[in-house]
Amino acid sequence: MVTEKLYYQDQYMRSFTARLQKSDRDEKGHFYVILNQTAFYPTGGGQPHDTGTLNGVNVYDVVEIDGEVRHYIEEPAEIHETYITGEIDWNRRFDHMQQHTGQHILSAAFEEEFNYKTVSFHLGAEICSIDLEVESLPDEETAHVEKIANNIIMENRPVDTRWVSKEELSNFSLRKEVSVVDNIRLVIIPNLDYNGCGGTHPDSTGQVSSIKILHWEKQKKKKIRVYFVSGMRVLKQLDEKHKVIQELTNTLNSPQQDLNETAIRNLRMNQGLEKKVNELNMEMIEYEAESYIEQAESQNNWKIAKAIFYDRPMPELQQLAKRITAKSDGILVLLINGKGDKLQLVCSRSNDVVINMNDLVKNTLPVIDGKGGGSDSIAQGGGDRLISAEELMMELMNQAAGFKNE
Repeated sequence: MVTEKLYYQDQYMRSFTARLQKSDRDEKGHFYVILNQTAFYPTGGGQPHDTGTLNGVNVYDVVEIDGEVRHYIEEPAEIHETYITGEIDWNRRFDHMQQHTGQHILSAAFEEEFNYKTVSFHLGAEICSIDLEVESLPDEETAHVEKIANNIIMENRPVDTRWVSKEELSNFSLRKEVSVVDNIRLVIIPNLDYNGCGGTHPDSTGQVSSIKILHWEKQKKKKIRVYFVSGMRVLKQLDEKHKVIQELTNTLNSPQQDLNETAIRNLRMNQGLEKKVNELNMEMIEYEAESYIEQAESQNNWKIAKAIFYDRPMPELQQLAKRITAKSDGILVLLINGKGDKLQLVCSRSNDVVINMNDLVKNTLPVIDGKGGGSDSIAQGGGDRLISAEELMMELMNQAAGFKNE
């Protein structure tokens, strides 16, 4: 039951009528219909599928299996008539035609100018890309290729398609070997590109409108991935980037040509401020450490410095605990922090205190269904606020007393 492919007869066809041949569900339970003919292009050859409607019902996916074109639809109960009217989402179709033909032009230009072969193509929802078989790509080469590609577009060369046999292939200078032996379809841009392709294309390069290379990056196996857009996507990219630039000019109070310099200057200023804040924060922690040492409670042969905080960053608590034990001998530090519906704790000791902090924390954490750990000199953890911070401190004190009595 091979479906007749109307998109190869007329790629500009936006609506059509067909007879319902089959309706069924696939192995995943998704409903689809098969028609005797269709203008819906199925996913293949690097080009995404068309979308649209059948009798007003949305078509969300189109695939070809063994010559049958399956149209996946959202409301199977509505498709029951013998004759079906199909409507193609033309904006999506023409966008794909522009991107796909733009890729042909760009790949041919790279190969013609520098002998860089395209080994893969991706037509994304926003941006397209090709992978070039080359290790590096200088700026001047991409600028040159982009100029050549846009010149070809402005020349408005014809874009022809032709069905040929395997024997006839020798009459064409193909950019790469075709992947099929039967029903071979060539897309031809005279004096530029002869390529086996099953996708849809406009009938002239002028309809691609323009091509813009956005950026490129290195890939594995000595390849360069080039990101680009064609047609209406160029205007969309320009519009989006202009809005961002306009917002930045207002935010940074700087004209467009000075944005980079202004941004660098502000970043350096912020880095300097962050460094100063960190230095002041460390000075504050030093003073805090001295204060907690003075207030530490003596118990047996040790002193205990303890405190409860709320919404304080854990790195600060860890730094405070370290500074207290570095400044004083014979001291145990117990710090608790309440954060939302969570409780956190940090425990540390000076070198002459013989309590293992990792064991102390792990023995205490079950009361808050928590997790954590560390070394024998400093450990931390956190869990749910199943008890109050004061009750957790009492549990820590009791656990520490238990270690003393061992």
